[in-house]
Amino acid sequence: MKLEFEILAGDGKARCGRLKTARGTVSTPAFMPVGTLGTVKAMSPRELVEIGVQMLLSNTYHLYLRPGLEVLERHGGLHAMMGWKGPILTDSGGYQAYSLKPLPRITEEGVLFASHLDGSRHLFTPRKVVEIQAVIGSDIMMPIDDCPALPCSQERLIQAIERSTAWALESLEASRQVPGALFAIVQGGTSQTHRRRHLEALLPHPFEGFAVGGLAVGEQIEAMYDTVDFVGELLPADRVRYLMGVGTPENLLACIERGMDLFDCVLPTRNGRNGQLFTRRGVINLKNSRFREATDPIDPHCGCYTCRNFSLSYLRHLIVSREILGARLATTHNLAYYQDLMKEAREAIANDRFRQFASACREGWLAGIPVA
Repeated sequence: MKLEFEILAGDGKARCGRLKTARGTVSTPAFMPVGTLGTVKAMSPRELVEIGVQMLLSNTYHLYLRPGLEVLERHGGLHAMMGWKGPILTDSGGYQAYSLKPLPRITEEGVLFASHLDGSRHLFTPRKVVEIQAVIGSDIMMPIDDCPALPCSQERLIQAIERSTAWALESLEASRQVPGALFAIVQGGTSQTHRRRHLEALLPHPFEGFAVGGLAVGEQIEAMYDTVDFVGELLPADRVRYLMGVGTPENLLACIERGMDLFDCVLPTRNGRNGQLFTRRGVINLKNSRFREATDPIDPHCGCYTCRNFSLSYLRHLIVSREILGARLATTHNLAYYQDLMKEAREAIANDRFRQFASACREGWLAGIPVA
């Protein structure tokens, strides 16, 4: 095994654990900021460490196209190039190959796509995607999978599951030659039948973790939760469980309750750049005029650099003026809030009070922000 995962405590289905990688240990549940292009937008690696970030997510498709494998090889991989010493998980880039340029060609061999940068054509096979992630220096790799747009026909969904299984096994064989650990991605939409079908094909094989994909793509929230709950019951307890692309603070707590360990999402960074802040008393939209003269910090209970030093009024001024500092300070706060939420969740699980913690969080979000 290229990873070590130990469950330290549980409270219902929620669990806290320790994930050991070659580049450091990650306490779970954990939220990974998204660094698609080898950078978490508006943040330096030093700032990420200061707010408690343990692991980052980056993207194979984007890094393969730019800066490209030759540049990454010259640096000795992404860690050295971007100055990040901790673990990095890389998505396979399959979704981007499907979605960023029209009409990709999907065959049993892989995905033939056109670059969104210059239109050049490329073929992603399972082996090639693993090899690219090895050049990146990924600590945890994702296999390429077939993820059809939903809704789709039952025939197409079954085809995608069978193809994804074959590709996952090809990726597993290729991963034996590289340092990074490989997770399997479980697909099947919100159908329990198809989720079970895909899991039964994947579980006999020695993947070092399991990712739940194909959710948070427009389905009803309860359908997402029901699917996570169902899949979580079937996944092996001794492997890491990664829920891809989720989500809001409420989503994170709900899915921790259902047994998930790792999360990633663009919300805290993207929304922060647009003036939306996550706090213990709900979401703040800085563009709202009611914050124009507010001298309070974003969140008086937050110890991040932004909350210790600046007012809502100043943050609003920066955001509406489109100052770069506004994006940096807002992003700092949002990511710090997400990291604090995960840390407090781990502590609550360890002390057998996760339900009380989650309930208190929800009460705080519902209370709203008092008018300053």
